[in-house]
Amino acid sequence: METRLSRYIWTHTRKQQLWILLVVALSMIPYFLSFDLPKQIVNGPIQGDGFETPGATQPFMPISFDLPIVGHVDLFSGLELGRQGTLLALSLVFLLLVIVNGLFKFYINTYKGRLGERLLRRIRFELIDRVLRFPPNYLKRVKPAEIATMVKDEVEPMGGFTGDAFVQPALLGGQALTALVFILLQNFWLGFVAALVVALQAIIIPRMRKRLLVLGRERQLTARQLSGRVSEIVDGIHTIRGHDTSNYERADIAARLGYIFKIRYDLYQWKFLVKFLNNFLAQVTPFLFYSIGGYFALQGRLDIGQLVAVIGAYKDLPGPLKELIDWDQARQDVQVKYTQVVEQFSVEPLIDPKVQEVSVEPAPQLSGALAAVNLSLADDGGAKLVEHVSLQIRPGETVAITGGTGSGGEALAEALGRLTWPASGRIVVGDNDIREVPEAIVGRRISYASSEVYAFQGSLGDNLLYGLKHAPLTEVVYEGDRAAHRRWELLEAKLAGNPSLDINSDWIDYAAAGVTGTEDLFAKVRAVLDVVLLTNDVLALAVRSTMDPVEHADFAGEIVDMRGALRRRLEDEKLSDLVVFFEPGTYNIEATVGENLLFGTVTDRARWEQALENHPFFKTVLKRAGLHETFYEMGLEIAENVVELFRDLPPDHPFFQQLTFMTSDEIPVYEGLLQRLRGRPLEEVSEDDAIRIIRLCFGYIETRHRFGLLSDDLMKKIVEARREFSDGLPADLVGIIEHYEPSRYMASASIIDNVLFGRIGHKHTDGSDRIRAIVRDLFESLGLDGKVLAFGLDFDVGAGGKRLTAGQRQKLNLARTLMRVSDFYVFNQPLLALDQRTQDRITRNVFAFLRDENRNPAIVWVISNPALSELFDRVAHFENGRLLRDESAQTPAKDSDYKELAS
Repeated sequence: METRLSRYIWTHTRKQQLWILLVVALSMIPYFLSFDLPKQIVNGPIQGDGFETPGATQPFMPISFDLPIVGHVDLFSGLELGRQGTLLALSLVFLLLVIVNGLFKFYINTYKGRLGERLLRRIRFELIDRVLRFPPNYLKRVKPAEIATMVKDEVEPMGGFTGDAFVQPALLGGQALTALVFILLQNFWLGFVAALVVALQAIIIPRMRKRLLVLGRERQLTARQLSGRVSEIVDGIHTIRGHDTSNYERADIAARLGYIFKIRYDLYQWKFLVKFLNNFLAQVTPFLFYSIGGYFALQGRLDIGQLVAVIGAYKDLPGPLKELIDWDQARQDVQVKYTQVVEQFSVEPLIDPKVQEVSVEPAPQLSGALAAVNLSLADDGGAKLVEHVSLQIRPGETVAITGGTGSGGEALAEALGRLTWPASGRIVVGDNDIREVPEAIVGRRISYASSEVYAFQGSLGDNLLYGLKHAPLTEVVYEGDRAAHRRWELLEAKLAGNPSLDINSDWIDYAAAGVTGTEDLFAKVRAVLDVVLLTNDVLALAVRSTMDPVEHADFAGEIVDMRGALRRRLEDEKLSDLVVFFEPGTYNIEATVGENLLFGTVTDRARWEQALENHPFFKTVLKRAGLHETFYEMGLEIAENVVELFRDLPPDHPFFQQLTFMTSDEIPVYEGLLQRLRGRPLEEVSEDDAIRIIRLCFGYIETRHRFGLLSDDLMKKIVEARREFSDGLPADLVGIIEHYEPSRYMASASIIDNVLFGRIGHKHTDGSDRIRAIVRDLFESLGLDGKVLAFGLDFDVGAGGKRLTAGQRQKLNLARTLMRVSDFYVFNQPLLALDQRTQDRITRNVFAFLRDENRNPAIVWVISNPALSELFDRVAHFENGRLLRDESAQTPAKDSDYKELAS
């Protein structure tokens, strides 16, 4: 990268800089005229110079000049105007100059801003491009948060400085010089004083600001280190909590913040000292102007108009001068930051850009062998992981690598997958070094999966298909305003050095997946999920998700129809009591009192809590239904039972998971409330206390909590009160309750809850597992499993895939690899988070899947279970970084055996 920021800026913005410098030069003309005009107004029409006689006139704006040889040229003799006319005309010209100067500033600043943002875009893209080409070992040493901070924050000032790099000194220097020259033309001594003060500011202030640069550099470095440290805390939070080191981390962060505070405090002290001195020098000059200039005016050596013009000109001098000094500091500051960024991103050897060029053509099949030739690998400390190993994997061959952790097999697999570079020797494919073969070939024809998984934030489906997004394969047709915006985007991308790749194109390479389009792709997805045993996980995620019944009206209707099919299935299997369905005229004993009373669910919990406490509707309805006092007495009993049973238990006791109406933190609160309310009639209890007691009833389930508080009469009263809550709901409460309706899909409930339209009974200990199995069978029999699976693929996996378990992430990573048709598959213990039985089953499934597609790819697998070696043609055994044995398997499996092995 270019080491000098100014040279980098000039290289990429030369034409734009020359244009804006020309505009700046032109702007100096009206700027100078705006200084001279006040003198003409004061001396002319105001003081009467040239208007000594009544009716006298003066030519306004005559245009004439003298040329060599030609002589005097008079283009326009001017308009003859009287004293008042001249005053008005000159004032209008002054106003016009103000507008012209403002327009120049507007154009220059806008152009500078656009120029700066364009170069900032270029710098950021170039840095990200270099990250994508970093050597693998370097990426293991840097902290991602520090790289992200530099790309996001530390290069930000460079964009703002780009427009000012050449324009600002020209503009500010031109303005300051114009004002200074104008003052010198009016009076030499006043100009000399102004020049002397300017010289002092230009010499003293930049020298004092060198200390600010040092402090600013330290602040930037410590802030970046803090960002990296915070990232480590977030990534290692489980380790911190597991080892009780949270207070050590607090101490470390406090020390870092203290050091940053010291730097920033010193920075502020020095900064404001410099500002004080600069302001003092700026204010001394008007004092000298008023005293010296006034003395000259009293002696008649300087007229009033000149003095006013000089003072007016000087008012415009400190501003540009101060900004010019600020510009110099900003220049040095951004140069320091730019140097730090260059040092961090100047890594050798970078991957050649030609290796990562875009290719929309299908990758040619690899006909040669994948081989390690006299290969040695080392870690960052120089310790040898693999020493002088030669191993060849021929097309269609299956090789198992054994030896255990640290034996060298895992390191070899990483090298075959291009995750590490050789310390010596080579990895070749055919006759070519794998590092020199374009990624468009090896990245598609060699697939790698390990136990180290990174899932990008987004949907599960996006992560699953990520390995197919190599290049934009379709041209998007834009129309109207979008077409114009696209043309503008392409122009700006070209000027900023960004590629013109369209993110809105279809990037999924269907041919790379061995399919012809979307329909076939979904079938491939289902097959791959089955292979890695991820289908049930995805279905479970899907049925727990919600959907918009308007957007998916057909599917919502099919879900509602499934309710009847589920009832019939349960009746046929003599499991009618497995689910207690919601019926408009009956009480559901497996649902809460609140659900039975409202016959629906609360969609906005915050509004519900507020309305329950403050809205008179609920109190009125409960009284009218004869439930207000009953619920109060019931709530008291619930509170007494809970306090008595749970007050001595620790907050994390599993019994608290059974409570739907009170948390462990609320136990002491209700204990104190009971002491205050015990023995007092309801009439003497405040409304707030009564509501706090009554609300306990809404989460009560008789079959779960078994306090014996629900009688048949009370349940009947609750059912009778439903209509009040349904029909009489005030307009300001509409929307916080979604009522149960047998023929309507509930938007606030999950898919599984909509299918059940009821609650699972507590009579069956394995009720949840049995009902999920039955629902899954119903989805398959009704042909809805594909639609449900699609909802599961929309599940957001979270940052780094942390919403998935470690096992699910590894299954997803393996599935992502299998989605692509490749010639070589390298599996580096990809399922370590799973138990050995599941690993073995998935391994056999993978073999059956790859051999069942009328293909014969080579498979290299680092295995931990030696019994699986029967699947492979050869077994390569490693110990202490050396290949000890490379021999045929004892009983290699035939292709026809893979299906049997998998089953």
